[in-house]
Amino acid sequence: MYAIMGVTGHVGGAAARELLRRGEPVRAVVRDQAKGADWAAAGARVAVADFAHRETLAESLRGCAGAFVLLPTDTAAADPDAAHRTMADTIAGAVRESQVPHVVMLSSVGADLADGTGPIRWLHHLENGLRASGAQITAVRSGHFQEKVELLLGAVLHAGLYPVFADSADVPTPMIATRDIGGVVADLLLTPARASEVVDLDGPSYTERQVAEELSAILGRPLQVVTIPRPGWAAALVDGGLPPRLAEELAGLYDAERRGILQLRGDRRLTGRTELPETLRHLAKSIGTI
Repeated sequence: MYAIMGVTGHVGGAAARELLRRGEPVRAVVRDQAKGADWAAAGARVAVADFAHRETLAESLRGCAGAFVLLPTDTAAADPDAAHRTMADTIAGAVRESQVPHVVMLSSVGADLADGTGPIRWLHHLENGLRASGAQITAVRSGHFQEKVELLLGAVLHAGLYPVFADSADVPTPMIATRDIGGVVADLLLTPARASEVVDLDGPSYTERQVAEELSAILGRPLQVVTIPRPGWAAALVDGGLPPRLAEELAGLYDAERRGILQLRGDRRLTGRTELPETLRHLAKSIGTI
């Protein structure tokens, strides 16, 4: 049995579907019983757990051969740093209490750094907490998701703008589809290494301008690429609906990327093969724009 946190999201859902496709038993961990109905219909067992409650989360992991965990973003937290560090401690404590022998964790490029990376530093905290839990840990450090354009859809659909939080829209950047990450997670759960490790995930490279051009072609509408100067990043994110303190954290992440400190430094590297146009077509179809 493999427990999957975040099963209603992109990566957790892809991992659970891949395990079920291979005939493996899955325990879908959800925070709301209603969200587990589709997974139960698909053949998974459903466990309801509050990700901020160590005892119920530990129970959802107990008895499993492996588990996939991630740190959800709490957009409502008054103090994002304290809230996410506390949740990371809760997840690590649940892993320790459950005695699940192997955990695959969704992390990020840059999680080897303790500070200066915005919200990635919370994944650094979680990685270290999990390593102290007694379980074998596989930290999957991904770079940009191809699905990150979801965060920009308000500006794209309502204003015809594609905002870029960088000095240039023409720098090639590796971007991986979450379906590929989910496939890697399933592989790592089924065939763990002999010891804890860090796996870097790479993908095809695109510039932000290429992303905008592909999205424009799929949507059938022109998009204007707009690079936002560093001083305006947080304000632009707030205008997009994020709380101010979380917007400042994300601005810190973009700045870390601008400074070039987010590098692949894992024990080995795997590469996703899905190309961006396929991901964007699927995304546009899912939101009913094509």
